[in-house]
Amino acid sequence: MRGEGIRARKALGQNFLVDRNVIARIADAVDIGPEDRILEVGPGKGALTELLAARCARLVAVELDTRLVPVLRREFSENQRVEIVHDDILKLDLRSLLASEGAGKWKVAANLPYNISTPVLFKFLDHMDLFSRLVLMLQKEVGDRLAASPGTKDYGTLSVFFQLHFNVARELIVRPGSFHPVPKVDSVVLSFVPLEKPREEVGDERYFRRMVKGAFSMRRKTLWNCLKGADLGLSGGQLAEALETCGIDPGRRGETLSLGEFAALSRAMIALGGI
Repeated sequence: MRGEGIRARKALGQNFLVDRNVIARIADAVDIGPEDRILEVGPGKGALTELLAARCARLVAVELDTRLVPVLRREFSENQRVEIVHDDILKLDLRSLLASEGAGKWKVAANLPYNISTPVLFKFLDHMDLFSRLVLMLQKEVGDRLAASPGTKDYGTLSVFFQLHFNVARELIVRPGSFHPVPKVDSVVLSFVPLEKPREEVGDERYFRRMVKGAFSMRRKTLWNCLKGADLGLSGGQLAEALETCGIDPGRRGETLSLGEFAALSRAMIALGGI
């Protein structure tokens, strides 16, 4: 068996997916055409890699574990469409790697370790122009936050940032028994389809992100207190004016604002001199 005897490393957040039915469903969710190019992150022992490679024109798989890289390279050595890259996805220059393969967008399949899922998500967000579709397996708690609606306990910065730029859909829930070793929590597979343009005009993306992070910085506090304490370049009077312009009660909490309200507030604050 491929990778037999290699145990999952807790330090790398490894849990190897072993349920063949789940693996097949993830491959189906990637929606691969014969001309597609796939970036796989965290191939592990290569169970999903095998299915992806059989369907696509090109597969680049990025694996950090030094024990698994030679196993994967031996397994796929006769398949010229597959390349195993030994690197850390958080440090890897994605733009250079994928651009070297020529023009055109990529699809992504990834089983993200729980301990690095958020920074990897933001890396994909910041490189979204490279991709036409992403299918990511995440801890269910993180997945719930990505797909959450305003006013719910899971709604937060991840919800706002990703729903601004993607259509996010839940593909399937993955129970702990589908992995070895067995994790203590459920996982979820989500698909992300980048939008041609942001769902809302925010004025300036960097300022928008800072403002949204400020709004969620103290979830028990009012929007007014959260934003007043953030470094957003406005006086109290200007902040009050921006909220009034948007018709937003300063006594509300950040988690009650819709994406449209956050976008409107960002534009109003920038217009008043927010930097």
